[in-house]
Amino acid sequence: MGLSQNKYCGRDIWLAFKDLCLAGPLPGSTVTTCVSVLILTSFYLLRVYRQRQRTTRIRGPQSPSWVYGFAKTALNSTATTELYEQWAKVYGPVYKVPHVLGQSRVILWDPKATSHFFARDTWFYNQTPFSKISIEMALGRGVMWADGESHKRQRKTINPAFGAAAVRSLTSIFQDVAYKAVIAWDAEIVGSNSGTDCAVIDVQQWMNLISLDSAGIAILSHDFGALNGNYCEAAHVLNALSSSTDVSHKLVILAQSFPSILKLPLPRTQFAQKFNLIFGKICEEMLLRTRKEKETGGADQGDKSCMGLLLKAEESGEGAGLTPQEVVAQAQILLVGGFETTAVSITWAFIELARNPDMQTKLRDECLEFGSTPSYDDLMNKLPYLNAVVNEVLRLHPSITEILRVATQEEVIPLSEPMRTAAGNSTDNVCIPKGTEVLIPLAALNCSVSMWGRDAKAFKPSRWLKEDEGAGETLRDYRHLMTFGNGARTCPGRLFALAEFKAVLFVLVQNFVFEMADGPGVKIVESLGFLPRPSVVGSTETGFRVPLRVRRYEV
Repeated sequence: MGLSQNKYCGRDIWLAFKDLCLAGPLPGSTVTTCVSVLILTSFYLLRVYRQRQRTTRIRGPQSPSWVYGFAKTALNSTATTELYEQWAKVYGPVYKVPHVLGQSRVILWDPKATSHFFARDTWFYNQTPFSKISIEMALGRGVMWADGESHKRQRKTINPAFGAAAVRSLTSIFQDVAYKAVIAWDAEIVGSNSGTDCAVIDVQQWMNLISLDSAGIAILSHDFGALNGNYCEAAHVLNALSSSTDVSHKLVILAQSFPSILKLPLPRTQFAQKFNLIFGKICEEMLLRTRKEKETGGADQGDKSCMGLLLKAEESGEGAGLTPQEVVAQAQILLVGGFETTAVSITWAFIELARNPDMQTKLRDECLEFGSTPSYDDLMNKLPYLNAVVNEVLRLHPSITEILRVATQEEVIPLSEPMRTAAGNSTDNVCIPKGTEVLIPLAALNCSVSMWGRDAKAFKPSRWLKEDEGAGETLRDYRHLMTFGNGARTCPGRLFALAEFKAVLFVLVQNFVFEMADGPGVKIVESLGFLPRPSVVGSTETGFRVPLRVRRYEV
């Protein structure tokens, strides 16, 4: 847990001192130096000893491999989700899991410990070196990369663009984009050669196009025209990002302990650098155009859009605002985040609705009964079953499955109930040393039986229609969900994502009926690309596809 290096460092100092003293008579100055080294070494070893005494001996499973630990198992998100809960039952709400080269990670399962972690994120818990390098290579030094004061400053500049007032004015954009998809799907159905009133549509690819056009217009004030069939370099790059799997998993695992591996000319590294270069250029061009429009009076001087706020932050200077490089990085992060996470979530929604036709019918009936195009407030407050379906998709299929940080100093983590340590003692808090890697298993917590009941693994929107159903009040995030994170790093685009998700789902479910093209029992697997994406088994040869049979709903 970070103490072994201190132990061996102190031993090496002592051996060096011993060899020096046995070398023969020493000059006075050398004696003084040796005495100083001895005193410093004694204080150092005393500090290490006291730290070891304070550090809680946490229980955990035995390592299956000294080299990889459980890192290979973690590549299978389904298996890992099951293991996290099993380990919590056996070893307590805070436990350690063996990782690469004999190291370990502390897993927080206790709700009070998790809340403590989120309250101190970015300050006492920072991104790991592996995460910092990975994010910087692909997206630059934006808000995802930053910690502490830098994160606070960058986050402050983008928060206003994603508040309720701002998102309220963007809802019509999401609806307009969804209606473009309705027109395109109608054309697909009419032009299909199946001889029926339906067509097999790759829903995942279409959700990519919808999310890209929505994010482009709403965030960057730029219409990519992806739904119109226009060639779009951004769409090409983002699709490549979401489906890239040319990853040497062993190298990625080892790179978590040796981040410098990421700087080698590996295929994955080269792709990330190429992505950063191409997408950075796209964002720079859009920002340059907006700057020119603003200078010539073509843009609203009181522009409250995300693009306008980024430019305003740039004008504030480095102390309070953003550097030009941070502006570009922010644009990249926001567009990629708006595209990737929402596209994945809506794709999962259609999979679950196609698997559960009764639930799909119930949702359609609610949307049809509502009638008129809903406003932002309607989507958030007046369509309970739509809200329940969205929440359940976010619960079972979070885009980010876990959060990993490293402690920047010794930490005492409180627990909601006492646990037994490896020494056999009972404790209501856990002390971890500086440098400890701490992991929050978001996906596992979202479907934990202890928090959500025996049917936690089932897709059950009705659970959201009952009062006090779900997790305890100690999880103070969105509806007790861990999907959007919490604390200083809570997803800034949470309301944006919810509004887009609900608006698109409302329009498409109201107009179409969805079925699994290969039958309701077809197996769905997750890719190992940029984010976990669903894919019908057997479709990976032509990309990560989710083919659904879609037909027009006739009243």
